[in-house]
This record gives sequence, structure tokens and C-alpha cells, in this order.
Amino acid sequence: MCLGVPVRVIDSGNGMALCRGPNGDEHISMLLVGDQPPGTWVLSHLGWAREVVSAEDAANITRALEGVNALMNGADAIDVDHYFPGLGSAQEAS
Repeated sequence: MCLGVPVRVIDSGNGMALCRGPNGDEHISMLLVGDQPPGTWVLSHLGWAREVVSAEDAANITRALEGVNALMNGADAIDVDHYFPGLGSAQEAS
């Protein structure tokens, strides 16, 4: 399983992009998705852009990763509705 982290394109060209995400600025290969204009959100895995995503999807994925990170760092519980919007409501409905 690969875990993509949302990053935002700052500058792009010739198959590479400078992107900014939760780990700061990094150079990402754009060969799988093509050069993208500044402001575009992509999912990055091991230095490669794997998919272009919307700003809303990038925000939701980032929030979910923050929730997983909180649990991995010892949190006893997290606010599921905050980190995974709709997940708690879906479980209650069934």
C-alpha cells in the first residue's frame, strides 16, 4: 500500500516541481501526472506525484493523516468527526 501525502505545487517544469506540504518544501517528480501549474494539489509518495487532487480532497486527506499521526503518537482517542468527517455519522446510521 502506498500512502500519498498532499503537497501543493509552487513551481513546475521539465518533469519536476517544487512542492510544499506538511514536511516542508521538496522536489517532486511530475512524470506520472505531467507538469502542473502552481497552486495545483498532488498526492506525493516517495518523491513522485501520483495523482492530481482537489484542494478539498487535499484538506480532507491531510486532516485524516493528522488523526492517524495523533494515534501513532500515543493519543488515547481522537475526535473522529474532526479528522474523518462523515465516518462517524456513517457508522451511526447503519
